[in-house]
Amino acid sequence: MVKNGRATTTYRCAECGNEVAKWVGRCPECQAWGTVEERGVTRSASRVVAGAPSSPARPIGEVDIESARARKTGVSELDRVLGGGLVPGAVVLLAGEPGVGKSTLLLEVAYQWAVKGGVPSLYITGEESAGQVRLRAERTGNIHGQMYLAAESDLGAVLGQVEAVRPGVLIVDSVQTMSSPEVDGTPGGVTQVRAVTASLVSLAKERGLPIVLVGHVTKDGSVAGPRILEHLVDVVLQFEGDRHSSLRLVRGIKNRYGPADEVGCFELRDDGIVGVADPSGLFLNRREQDVTGTAVTVVVEGKRPMLGEVQALVTATHLPSPRRAVSGLDSARVAMALAVLEKRGRMSLHNKDVFVATVGGMRLVEPAVDLAVALAVASAATDQPLPHDLVVVGEVGLSGELRRVNGVGRRLTEAARLGYTKALVPPDAGPLPPETRALVAHDLVEALSLLKLTK
Repeated sequence: MVKNGRATTTYRCAECGNEVAKWVGRCPECQAWGTVEERGVTRSASRVVAGAPSSPARPIGEVDIESARARKTGVSELDRVLGGGLVPGAVVLLAGEPGVGKSTLLLEVAYQWAVKGGVPSLYITGEESAGQVRLRAERTGNIHGQMYLAAESDLGAVLGQVEAVRPGVLIVDSVQTMSSPEVDGTPGGVTQVRAVTASLVSLAKERGLPIVLVGHVTKDGSVAGPRILEHLVDVVLQFEGDRHSSLRLVRGIKNRYGPADEVGCFELRDDGIVGVADPSGLFLNRREQDVTGTAVTVVVEGKRPMLGEVQALVTATHLPSPRRAVSGLDSARVAMALAVLEKRGRMSLHNKDVFVATVGGMRLVEPAVDLAVALAVASAATDQPLPHDLVVVGEVGLSGELRRVNGVGRRLTEAARLGYTKALVPPDAGPLPPETRALVAHDLVEALSLLKLTK
């Protein structure tokens, strides 16, 4: 800190990076004890003198783009999320909960890179021994002569391994376990994670080496570490999945080289992880007869339409406060749908327990799911089933009106491919597939009447 032209000492928390003017035992920002450390003397900024550029500026049309072409990893679902593959010099951060399958997926990437690319791949593990990773690679069949493996936690040793192997791709598992002796702070702390990531980003840009970093997540599912970590890297991917399900989703959060909202679907098996090119059937319980309390909708993840099923159960309760349990959906939007059903649809739910969930571990947070939630609850409350060949798409407003959502035609084309011939949609939904019979409703009351869900 510079005050009145004089250099002063500042103190920084090793956990959250908060700076304070004097040393304190407890960080005022994150409330951690004993993490505030002296940062050192900050010198006043002097006038910057122009230096020699590393390379001369050229017209943008003369810049070579071949060196920045994405190269496929060999894992098609991952390439979809990355926007075609790994770009030379790109740094990818893959975050996810422990045990979700991050290491298994990246072993597959290292294997495919070595097999199809003809250049070495280097896998650095800081959490396991080399023998443990080798056992996993044997189990999944990911062993090749061009795959190199090292157990390191020191940044200098990692850079030495890169010099020795000269890999085509570098995988670091995980960035929180790496540390640099030249930087103060404990491994995994804010200072160390920031310094290690910055060094690896610099290495990637200098050599044109794609680097994949594995990151931990916090209790709420966000990427652990300082927020600047996500700004330093080029691509941020979130690995999601329920421990009780074999389905895994890789969701793009940030991508400088492609769409930032794509989703890749995988199935975790005993012998490895495989991509699922057509995941719609995983989120449905196909039945030939009508069942109460269930509604099928179509969501769009990136450019991919996927069918999902919403199930509801409404039962009488003797408790003074009825239960509202939600799984796989936005609880706030479910609460609004229940309020609209009570107020606009004249449906009595105040003395009943309501349980709403999705099928197959799918998470549906799009507003287009509102109508499916409302109709599933109404079907369960009235004990009247919806047609088994019907899909519903639409957002429900607080006044009960049905609002149009984007890409209705694309959604219903995917539904028609899977055998759904009827669709309940809002007005002005746009051109629909010719094989689909459209039922149009202006508001929720009209939709309930069309489907005979009123008492």
